[in-house]
Amino acid sequence: MQRLFSQPFFVAEQFTGRSGKYVKIEETVASFKEILDGKVDDVPEQAFLYVGGIDEVKEAARGMGWNG
Repeated sequence: MQRLFSQPFFVAEQFTGRSGKYVKIEETVASFKEILDGKVDDVPEQAFLYVGGIDEVKEAARGMGWNG
């Protein structure tokens, strides 16, 4: 969960060099539910960094060779 909290915030753009993005509260809650339910336990930890929701996590993980 700690890594998912690194969502790309607009206020952090100048520090991270990444564009900020809005993530709806419903999407954030759904993402945390998948984490708590263990549905993404096999996803590489690095895939959770600087992404919006769980779909972006999975997309980043696939780029790292994850086949989920």
